[in-house]
Amino acid sequence: MYSMFTTPSASLEPTGLDLAGVAISLGAGIVLWLIASFLIARITRRVANGTTLFKKPHFRWVAPALRALDHERRVQRAQTIGSLLKSGIGVVIAVITSIYMLKNLDVDVAPLLTSVGILGIAIGFGAQQLIRDFLAGIFITIEDQYGIGDTIETSEVVGIVESIGLRITRVRDENGAIWYLRNGEILRVGNRSQGNYVPPAEPEETAVEAEHAPQQKAGE
Repeated sequence: MYSMFTTPSASLEPTGLDLAGVAISLGAGIVLWLIASFLIARITRRVANGTTLFKKPHFRWVAPALRALDHERRVQRAQTIGSLLKSGIGVVIAVITSIYMLKNLDVDVAPLLTSVGILGIAIGFGAQQLIRDFLAGIFITIEDQYGIGDTIETSEVVGIVESIGLRITRVRDENGAIWYLRNGEILRVGNRSQGNYVPPAEPEETAVEAEHAPQQKAGE
């Protein structure tokens, strides 16, 4: 009988909610996001303007990836890399802030993290090709394998690059057709706009036929 009357009193105990902790976690997350956004924007601006920071001796190892480029192309790369950094850091800050907020709300996050991990593995297996395309697009941009306006040669097409996305590269071939190449499927690519590309010489027979063609038309 005593237990019947004492059990309901457990519901009157504090639930462990820490609203102040929730507010602090949210505020800290917002402050970190603002600081990270400011730093990324500043770095992106300096790279786009051609900063000399990476020309110092202890930064020579990044010289191949940050070689001198024309302004438009450099700005494009800087904006792409900046957006990637912003997205990645934003996701990390959001996840950490959410975990601390849930803890302050007296929520057991261990089962939630396990479920999220299982869901992430399932999505990873189901979207392997998509992830591969995105990673390839990131490395194409960072390594400056080719850019807009470059003439490239792949196993499928030879043409001029019109746009580069994280998943798709759009190329216009010599006949005017538009090709959409998935970045993860571009295994080999030659950039004719880099280096000293020399077009192959035409065979002698072809040159002779081209010279005699106008004469034959005139004789007819």
